[in-house]
Amino acid sequence: LIFLKYYQMNNIITIFLLVFANYSFAQVQLSWKDLEDVEFSDLYVQELDEYVLYPNYGMDVMALNGQEVILTGYVLEIDPSKGFYVLSKGPFASCFFCGKGGPETVAELVLKSNNDKFFMDEFASIKGKLILNPDDIYRCIYIIEDAERYNQPLRPRPEPDQIQHQLHE
Repeated sequence: LIFLKYYQMNNIITIFLLVFANYSFAQVQLSWKDLEDVEFSDLYVQELDEYVLYPNYGMDVMALNGQEVILTGYVLEIDPSKGFYVLSKGPFASCFFCGKGGPETVAELVLKSNNDKFFMDEFASIKGKLILNPDDIYRCIYIIEDAERYNQPLRPRPEPDQIQHQLHE
């Protein structure tokens, strides 16, 4: 009888540890909607003699800082020779840099491996550690460090009319 209780207790502990381990190392699947929890105020930068947008992150986004996340979007080649890529909510023709969205619609990618290569407007899921960047005006407000392609079955690439709809949500 004592052996049976001991055996049952070990099974319960084992199941608990397996479930806990699964949740403690899980990535957060983000959508671009999740990253909209930010407001901007004008901040004067004397060095530039102009105002820039300063991000004021909401509590939901602040809770994601430092978390491993997965985000899907369009990879933009900013300077591929230096491994500088950006993940965007929309393709290049309708991205933040072209005036079609706010700074919250792009995330700078700091690649885990210099061997990762992407092509312009490649639709991809990226896994890495989300870093909030309120201070460095020369970088994006969202940075994904240790970024790598997340090999999962991707949903189909949206049609152009769907992209326009997504950008105006």
